[in-house]
Amino acid sequence: MAEKKIKKVVLAYSGGLDTSIIIPWLKENYGDPEIIAVSGDVGQEAELDGLEEKALATGASKLYIEDLQDEFVDEFVFPTLKADAVYEGKYLLGTSFARPVIAKRIVEIAKAEGADAICHGCTGKGNDQVRFELTIKAFAPEMTIIAPWRVWDIKSRDEEIDYAEAHHIPLKITRETSYSKDKNLWHLSHEGLDLEDPANEPKYDEILEMGVSPEKAPDQPTYVTIHFEKGVPTALDGVEMKGSDLIKALNRLGGANGIGLADLVENRLVGMKSRGVYETPGGTILYHAHDVLETITLDKETQHYKQQIALKFADIVYNGQWYTPLREALSAFVDETQKTVTGDVKLKLYKGNIINAGVTSPYTLYSEEVATFGEDDVYNQMDSQGFINLFGLPIKVKAMLDAKRK
Repeated sequence: MAEKKIKKVVLAYSGGLDTSIIIPWLKENYGDPEIIAVSGDVGQEAELDGLEEKALATGASKLYIEDLQDEFVDEFVFPTLKADAVYEGKYLLGTSFARPVIAKRIVEIAKAEGADAICHGCTGKGNDQVRFELTIKAFAPEMTIIAPWRVWDIKSRDEEIDYAEAHHIPLKITRETSYSKDKNLWHLSHEGLDLEDPANEPKYDEILEMGVSPEKAPDQPTYVTIHFEKGVPTALDGVEMKGSDLIKALNRLGGANGIGLADLVENRLVGMKSRGVYETPGGTILYHAHDVLETITLDKETQHYKQQIALKFADIVYNGQWYTPLREALSAFVDETQKTVTGDVKLKLYKGNIINAGVTSPYTLYSEEVATFGEDDVYNQMDSQGFINLFGLPIKVKAMLDAKRK
């Protein structure tokens, strides 16, 4: 099967169903190479428990568990937040921007270990294969990439479980509960089983892990105040904290109040539609707060143009094109817009809702004196007459000419 002799493979390892069976499969099909497993810790928490023992027991020579949480937040999450990038109006890109930071570290380890190839467990139908491989190409363009799902005889999750059972590989899932999940400190996604039919309502009481459904949230609201410096959240209720800790704190508050559930059918990069349910409690709060702050700190033209940029930025992140000149250029534009996005946003969290409760900024462009419905000395309302005459001139001229042609 292998085009060349593979002596050492670095495997992107999560310990889930796919990567659990890939280790013995690589040994069987590539001449028993050394397998070095790498897990990027982007906030999976309990999913990392017992991972080293499992990796070694199934044939890996060693396991790296790399703490990437702060890099993930500071260099991927917050730049995307500052851009207000949301894919297809709902998806806050939780899996999308976690892949490049993991893949980059895998390449670094592969080079340090002198590996011949990098292997991942992404399916040939999914987006993650693109995200991993574009990052690998950016940092190790000559590296051999092994993607078992594109070449092996296994065709389904049931057959994967059959393979695992035949090779005595312990699994944390069963055939009946094998939702495809991806978890990090930003979100948790759920796909598969009954969710594959968009007609089915998600079984929230069974699947939710980061919070509760809005119906089960408290009857009293929770208030929270978030401070931003140049578009980056830096404090929660007056307590300064690093980004990863702030997100985790908001996850707890948002989850408890039923915030951040998204059920959507999205357009995958490879062309098909896919239904997923996402939990993003803290991220949903941050996106809302950041948007509120920009309403008083950005001028109209910048704010509107930035909304166009956000759509493209979201596509770039979703498509795995983080390490590209266009993404870097857009980030430079976004950073320029964020110089005045500093201030405090107060929000009320209540049964799945985020309700504005006040916003302040030293760079506010909102003038109560100009906007007031009361008497003022700074705005002459008669000025609007000439403005409307000029602004409406094309409409007026067209109507006059249309009337003559009748």
